[in-house]
Amino acid sequence: MNLYLEAGFVVLAYFGVVFILAQIRRNNSIVDIAWGPGFVFLAIYSLLRGDIYTQRAMLTTFFVAAWGLRLFFYISIRNWGKPEDYRYVDMRKKWGESNYYLKAYFNVFFVQGLLQYIIALPIITVNLMVPGKIGFLSYIGALIWIIGFYFEAVGDYQLRQFVKDANNKGRVMKYGLWKYTRHPNYFGEATMWWGIFLVAVVSVRDMWLIVSPATITYLLLFVSGVPLLEKKYMKREEFREYAKVTNKFFPWIPKKM
Repeated sequence: MNLYLEAGFVVLAYFGVVFILAQIRRNNSIVDIAWGPGFVFLAIYSLLRGDIYTQRAMLTTFFVAAWGLRLFFYISIRNWGKPEDYRYVDMRKKWGESNYYLKAYFNVFFVQGLLQYIIALPIITVNLMVPGKIGFLSYIGALIWIIGFYFEAVGDYQLRQFVKDANNKGRVMKYGLWKYTRHPNYFGEATMWWGIFLVAVVSVRDMWLIVSPATITYLLLFVSGVPLLEKKYMKREEFREYAKVTNKFFPWIPKKM
């Protein structure tokens, strides 16, 4: 079976299992915890099935595993013991009781599976590539990935430390990396996928893989990442003042008021 088609079935099966677990727990936000490990599972699966183990394949798999596992542990710790995320609660209310399970599966789990497949295309492609030696563009991609990983990991750490301090309750995080962008973690995630894209590109024929970083960047900037948080926090005066001097997504020096 073609590895691209096989990978599609693997993603469907993975999110099918996650869907069942979510319904048992009556918590659809479990899908957020499963997002990162899904990429790790797919990367390792396609590496083993590709059976070529080139430098490019091993580097890409390492990058995906490092990102996905860190994200898994961070979200798991953050969400452990907490009720279903407000976004999924709102979805439940919107769907109603009629055909609830079908709506939950297709609107959350199937859609996330489809998006994961699209974003993971560079991983699958790299694990089919011969030759797979690392070239100049791969080094550039690796550097970009490291920058992205730094922004996401450090940004998440800084936010967690800020939230853990009881003195900061009700306040807006605007220190460290958050001084230069209102969403360093989302910027970091998008940047990492641009890095993986560059690692995967060998020639012009591989440029179609740009669909991966373009998709995750679009989602984070315009759909499920930045817009939801901006809408939620723009109700606060402190956040509105913060937004006047700090870039929404791309890091930059704060504006002077």
